[in-house]
Amino acid sequence: MKTILKYGSILIFCTLLGACAPKEDAAELYHREAPLQADITMPDNFSGHDPIKIQITQDNKKVADADYVHVEIWKGDGSFHDDMEEADNAGDGVYTFHKNLSEDGLYYIKVHAANNGSAIMPTLPFAVGKLSKADVEALNDQAPAESEEHSQHH
Repeated sequence: MKTILKYGSILIFCTLLGACAPKEDAAELYHREAPLQADITMPDNFSGHDPIKIQITQDNKKVADADYVHVEIWKGDGSFHDDMEEADNAGDGVYTFHKNLSEDGLYYIKVHAANNGSAIMPTLPFAVGKLSKADVEALNDQAPAESEEHSQHH
């Protein structure tokens, strides 16, 4: 009797455990987010006359009408910080922004963009005119350090 109870318990346990197996299509049931991407193109020799172009894509498709695309610019030494302004929709997923900057130096542009629940804020440094020694050092401090450890996985 004890043997039948023992094997019966094992059989019931295995049946219950088998019912807990995940479905093969379980991953399809969850929402997959398509991250938003922004490609910022600065004009050569930035003077402020040519527009800054921002290409917004999501799921490898151009975003022609993003929820918002705002631009914020500041100078690296802290002497200038412009409030966030809306970029112009130039069509075909391209947004443009004009800004006249008269002082030479290191500046940063941050794009605030959102579409379909995905938001990004990429930041890009850029130069206006000639950079000072302090500006060059600031850029070098931001460069990613090379890893001294070169491990290989087999």
